[in-house]
Amino acid sequence: MRLLIAFCLFLFSSTLFGQELPPIKNYTPKEYNGEFQNWAITQSPSKNIYVANHTSLLEFDGSKWHQYKLPTSPIIRSVKAVGDKIYTGSYREFGFWTKNPDGELAYTSLSQKMETSITEDEEFWEIVTLDQWVLFQSLDRIYIYDKVEDSFKIIEAKSDKANMGIVNNNVYFQIAREGLFTIQNGEPELVSNDPVFTKEPIVGLYGVGNDLLILTESSRFYRYDLETVTPWETALDDLNIKLYSSIRLNDSSFVVGSISNGFYHLSPDGETIIQNIDQEKGLNNNTVLSLFEDAENNLWLGLDNGVATVNLYSPFNEYVDKLGNLGLVYAALNHEGHLYLGTNQGLFYRKTASQDNFKLINGTEGQVWNLQLLDSTIFCGHNNGTFIIEENRAELISDYPGTWGVKPIDANDNLLLQGNYNGLSILEKVEGSWKFRNAIDGFTISSRFFETDSLQVVVDHEKKGLYFIELNPNFREVKQVTNVERIGHSSNIFSFQDELYYKTNAGIYNIDEKNNIRLDSTMTQMIFNETDAQVSIIIPENSEQRLWFFTKYGLQYVTQSTLSNKLSSSHISIPRDIRANFGVSGFENISKISDFKYLIGSSNGFVSLDLTKVEPSKQEVQINSVYYGDYQELDLKAPKDKKGSFEYINNNIRIEYSVPEFDKYTEVRYQYKMENLYKGWSEWSQNTDVTFKNLSFGDYTFTVRAMVGSNLSENTVSYSFTILRPWYLSNLALLVYIVAIALVFVLVHRLYNNYYRKKQESLIKRNRKELERRELEKKERIAQIQTEKLQNEIDNKNRELAISTMSLVKKNKFLSSLKSQLKEVPNKDRNIKSVIREIDQNINSEDDWKFFEDAFNNADKDFLKRIKSKHDSLTNNDLRLCAYLRLNLSSKEIAPLLNISVKSVEMKRYRLRKKFDLPHQDNLTDYILNF
Repeated sequence: MRLLIAFCLFLFSSTLFGQELPPIKNYTPKEYNGEFQNWAITQSPSKNIYVANHTSLLEFDGSKWHQYKLPTSPIIRSVKAVGDKIYTGSYREFGFWTKNPDGELAYTSLSQKMETSITEDEEFWEIVTLDQWVLFQSLDRIYIYDKVEDSFKIIEAKSDKANMGIVNNNVYFQIAREGLFTIQNGEPELVSNDPVFTKEPIVGLYGVGNDLLILTESSRFYRYDLETVTPWETALDDLNIKLYSSIRLNDSSFVVGSISNGFYHLSPDGETIIQNIDQEKGLNNNTVLSLFEDAENNLWLGLDNGVATVNLYSPFNEYVDKLGNLGLVYAALNHEGHLYLGTNQGLFYRKTASQDNFKLINGTEGQVWNLQLLDSTIFCGHNNGTFIIEENRAELISDYPGTWGVKPIDANDNLLLQGNYNGLSILEKVEGSWKFRNAIDGFTISSRFFETDSLQVVVDHEKKGLYFIELNPNFREVKQVTNVERIGHSSNIFSFQDELYYKTNAGIYNIDEKNNIRLDSTMTQMIFNETDAQVSIIIPENSEQRLWFFTKYGLQYVTQSTLSNKLSSSHISIPRDIRANFGVSGFENISKISDFKYLIGSSNGFVSLDLTKVEPSKQEVQINSVYYGDYQELDLKAPKDKKGSFEYINNNIRIEYSVPEFDKYTEVRYQYKMENLYKGWSEWSQNTDVTFKNLSFGDYTFTVRAMVGSNLSENTVSYSFTILRPWYLSNLALLVYIVAIALVFVLVHRLYNNYYRKKQESLIKRNRKELERRELEKKERIAQIQTEKLQNEIDNKNRELAISTMSLVKKNKFLSSLKSQLKEVPNKDRNIKSVIREIDQNINSEDDWKFFEDAFNNADKDFLKRIKSKHDSLTNNDLRLCAYLRLNLSSKEIAPLLNISVKSVEMKRYRLRKKFDLPHQDNLTDYILNF
């Protein structure tokens, strides 16, 4: 019993569960920003996808998801694109959406135009179109809208599931427990009440010639020839599944969506289940609520949790090793109906034409490097040595470690040359069986890449360069080794069309028979034809029909024309995130499985490629939205189909664009240019929007194109717009500036004139003042001269006055002296007395005073008048005393002039002070001198 359990566990551990599946892309509610359930899917003529999400209408342009809410109803159950309108049915509401000029959807209600009220809790689950009519089906009624007449017709039709369909231009629908109906002249008409139509809901109605093909909820097909209903046997009959949705594809095959088993793809005759894909095989959910086939034949699934796209007709299929038992695939080989995979976990196999599970071949556990078919024998290069494979059995024929590869030797059919970790070795065929013979002495360099021609061997080591080796005829030792330092890294050598090539990142070199190395410009230009598209490794097919290599952007292969010797190159674009899974760089591998089918090893399984399905994409790029605003926020949308005009304050523009490409293995890159801003095209990028900030005013034209896979989009699309001049550069502002400048010019001119006028006036005034000054100086000089002349005259007069005064003084002194002497004469006679009288008259001569007064007035003009005017009590004697004091004469000098004594003079001075009313401390002489 223990042995049986152990054997079963071994079988389980050595069996891998997996199936080749078409590429699947899941979109989660977080990605599309909506609810879980998706009830219907459609596509507009622009190829955008629309989904009736539980609470909103979703729009997907291939790059971004957009969500639109109904203004009234929170639930959307159905959607149908018809021309430029997107019709939707929801809770107690139906209508259509149209695009605004700015690309946003706007809703128009049709149900609110009806006179008849919608029943309580009525929801619209199905929409079909026929000619000018759009039909909305709920579980209670069918509402027929005439687009031409803008009118409505209502048909009562209670059902358990909306299942309306159009076959041969006739509308068919099911009424619960009553049968199958059609519409004739706007009224329901019973087609059949067969139990097939009354017992369970219908999930699909299709035409087969003039007959109807009906699919029921229990996954059974029936054919109805308008008289009898007969079962239509399919591969689903043996399954116990419950269906919710169905669709017939353009190739006449069927896809049915189940409630708990994912979807089933049936052949057109129904006899074969092409595939069943559920959550275990890649879907986010097992409940398929809706199905849709788009214009590129991609299958869309509306799930109970998310949305999925399945590329049913993709040239790529995927085998995903979810459990990790298979490991990283390094080699593959198809031989005699078996597919072999060499991985880092060992060698696995299964039948080629089946979807059976891969099984591990016993004894091959560990790293497999290479699988080759030589002499109808499979050689497996392994970390442990070399195995020969026969179906599911492996025989270790060489334990010489690390076999990179095995190649035949032209000179000897019984010998094979091996490249190993530690050099080269020989396998020999003995009595029909291959055995290890010897390691070749004299060369121990790792020989992953090598080519041989008889005794000549070329080995490439990525770090050490090329080795040209000459072997001894017995193939046991090296005769000569020549090392050529490496020309570039990431190198390998390969043989193609009987030519030996050496590949590096610097180019492709040809190696001739004399081991000369020269650049092959034709091959280099063909393979390195994309900038920054690094070539990882070159793999020739065994048949040498194609030369494969891996680039940054996918796969490329070179073939030779059958009608000429010219080489041609073909590129198969692969998204970089998928390309990154194609093994360790330098160890990528692609193997031919059949004439046009190839297997590419990946880090979690493999990808198969069918070249017959590779077709150029015919997609068009489209501009989706134009946003504009200030530097901080771009929250305004502009019409995208006409030239834009933006205020300078909103000189920041974001343009969103995309290609509605939904193939998982088709990468879309974009390139744009902006006239009047950049010269030429930008670098290719996966970004689907670009922002231009702080644009200068002026006219711009934005143009974008796309690289869809390896093909340019069939169109380029442009958007032209103008950034208006800022307010301070507007026409009005410029006019204001011109007027202002003119006014400033006039003002400056006037100021200039005023300045120079004032300057001239100032100069004139200054000159006038200078003249006046000079005139004044002249007058002052004249006055000074006159003053000096006058002063001289005064001085002369004063001298005359002084002389006169002194003469009077001397005369009076003399006369006084003479009088005194005469008085002393005794007995004065009459003559003496006469003389004395004469003397007295001369001393007091009025003429002398008159002369003195005139002289004094000339010297000190009007002094006597001024002092007399002020002191009118002054007598003539007082005036005389004042005059003498004005001359600064002392009392002693004055006494003779007055013919009185000094004491009498003092008395006169005293009386004069009284008349002047001078204070005691004031000096009389100073007063008179300063008067």
